[in-house]
Amino acid sequence: MSLAATAPARALDAGALRRHWPLLPLAATVLFLLAPLPAGDATASGKVGPADAASLVLALVCGIQALRGRVRTLSPLGVLVLGAPGIGLAVSTMTAGDPYAALPGFVRYLQVFVLVPAAVVLLVRDAREFRIAAGCFVVLGLVQGAVGVVQYATHTGASYQGENVRAVGTFGPGDVMGMATVVAYGLVVATAAALAPGLSRRVRRTAAAAALALVLPLVLSFSRGAWIATLGAAVLVMAMAGIRRALRVLVALAALGVVLVGGLGVGSEMVAERLTSITQVSSAPDQSVTDRYTMWAAAESMWRERPAVGVGLKGFPAHRDGHSSLGLSSGSDTAGAGQAFIKQPLLSPHNMYLLVLSEQGLIGLLTLAGGWAALLVAGLRRFAAGTDRAVRDCGLIATGLLVWQLTDFLYADIGGPSTVLTGVIIGLAAWWALPSPGSGEGSAPGPVPPAAEGPAGR
Repeated sequence: MSLAATAPARALDAGALRRHWPLLPLAATVLFLLAPLPAGDATASGKVGPADAASLVLALVCGIQALRGRVRTLSPLGVLVLGAPGIGLAVSTMTAGDPYAALPGFVRYLQVFVLVPAAVVLLVRDAREFRIAAGCFVVLGLVQGAVGVVQYATHTGASYQGENVRAVGTFGPGDVMGMATVVAYGLVVATAAALAPGLSRRVRRTAAAAALALVLPLVLSFSRGAWIATLGAAVLVMAMAGIRRALRVLVALAALGVVLVGGLGVGSEMVAERLTSITQVSSAPDQSVTDRYTMWAAAESMWRERPAVGVGLKGFPAHRDGHSSLGLSSGSDTAGAGQAFIKQPLLSPHNMYLLVLSEQGLIGLLTLAGGWAALLVAGLRRFAAGTDRAVRDCGLIATGLLVWQLTDFLYADIGGPSTVLTGVIIGLAAWWALPSPGSGEGSAPGPVPPAAEGPAGR
């Protein structure tokens, strides 16, 4: 091929890179979670990892682009929804018994619930960039899921019922929910893309294959909360996409489940036991269920003590024993996947809403959960209006991810390296629910950078 023939392609690639370069730190925030944690370091989930560092670069790039006037325009509602959590966090920090001890919590919450979502909303300028960001979740889920399946097959995973078979990916036994979370994210995105009528047939088929591939590692994670959240999000996405498409997906998933669990016997006994334990709340609950409900009661007790502002960020561990019954165990047993036996302390109630209520009170719950509810309602209304047909796949993805996160928050809270993805998801949901004023369908950016005005930007 001659240089004359390759020159336009090179110019196109260079132009695309100049146009989309602000997405690089966003993609890095997601894909850096492929980096494995040090073996045996059960406390690594509480440290700043590569993905967290990338999210800080993302916020910095957003600030620079905002000063240059190259970000989307936010509506007053968008400013309120994205900025209100910062006010609630500041109040909770200042009213804490030890504001200095609460300061790390303030920084973490600010990162996840204010800075990262705002950066995503402002930097993702059109549907194409939204799809690129969403595709990173599928890539992450597929790689982590493949590692998890190998762990189950070779008995090198985390310990579960005396066997090292629990799929945890590169997150290790110190963060058993990490792989289940990212695999579920990828599954929801792939399912939504497979059902989106506006995408090409090739993209839909590829997405459907990815969704089916992600079912197995999700099952082998033995995570009850992730199963429930994925089921809820998938059912909603299928209902939004249409009954006919939903029935085809349900038939395919049912057939896959019969083949994997019934035919091949993949984890059948363990999966059955895990499913049964979901309903064993009062009859014969396992210790993890007992601990969870005990900590839920402790969180409620803390809130009743200080209903308006809570006990302060990072205050749950310090107040836990004073509000818990004797049924609470000393910690959670973790082992396997390259780590010796370690008992991890129970430092949160494993319910995001109760964690916010106990540490931040009604003010924090209103500013955080109130904003999430507003995004969900606005996103559903925009999808139901049907005016943005060219970007309806973005609506399916954003709504599915947000519903998954809000459902999972009933059984889990923030913690671990994958926490930063929560901010990305809220940002994608806000991008869909809060289109720029005067942007028509909301798929176009605000001011167009000069680099995009040439042939590559048309």
